[in-house]
Amino acid sequence: MTTDTEVKVGDAAPDFKLKGIGGTEYTLGEFKGKKNVVLLFYVLDWTPG
Repeated sequence: MTTDTEVKVGDAAPDFKLKGIGGTEYTLGEFKGKKNVVLLFYVLDWTPG
């Protein structure tokens, strides 16, 4: 998914989906109001090649 939407500090994160360990797909929206969510993005960490 590609968007041209700019997210500023303090804005709510837009809904998106990612694959977790084991290939399970998660959307950010499924956690809304239920749990705290921490997102970590590492360039090339834990990826082959």
